[in-house]
Amino acid sequence: MIGTIVNAGAVIAGGIAGMLFNKSMPERFKTIYFQAIGLFTIAIGISMVWNMQHILIVVSSLAVGSLLGEWWNLEKGVERLSEYLKNKLRIGSEKFSEGLITAFLLYCVGSMTILGAIQEGTGGSSDLLLTKSLMDGFSSVILASAFGVGVIVSAIPLFVFQGGLTLLAMYAGSFFTPEIILGITNIGGILLIGLAINILEIKKLRILNMLPSLVIVALLLWWFA
Repeated sequence: MIGTIVNAGAVIAGGIAGMLFNKSMPERFKTIYFQAIGLFTIAIGISMVWNMQHILIVVSSLAVGSLLGEWWNLEKGVERLSEYLKNKLRIGSEKFSEGLITAFLLYCVGSMTILGAIQEGTGGSSDLLLTKSLMDGFSSVILASAFGVGVIVSAIPLFVFQGGLTLLAMYAGSFFTPEIILGITNIGGILLIGLAINILEIKKLRILNMLPSLVIVALLLWWFA
């Protein structure tokens, strides 16, 4: 769990630095900053779907997972939770929820998260997660300067999600075949492209309601691939 602990700490440290930087940034710079982040998120998403395989399974997983998420109304639940945290911690940031969700998705749906957790959980080194920690630390500086304290709070779900994967890998590391890792990465890339559309304010997509697709694609690839 050392890699995950360091990763969460790097996000918090980078987020604090980003918030300090944000205080001196004029509004027009913040606007173009958001646009740059949106374009960067699209680029990351495209890189994650570029080598897509098992297209029918990926599409089916996205459809079924989105319907399940809509049925459970995950987005509304997360918004309520983030508002609760916002009020409990007396945070006045208007972009708290957006920052929390954006940072969590960027930090947790990539292949480095899965591979690093598997590597550490199966008794290997923490090198991959430590490398990811460095990258996430720098990213959190940028994100926190744009979205605020929600990026810092994202260290909590990051720790739970990534730590959970590490513990799962301790007992079921063989489950995460290369096909499953690629499928989860492909779905993650699609979700990031949708997230970028939200950031750029092109259209409001309910990305959180699509998160069950990450589980569905893993199960379908385990059964059929």
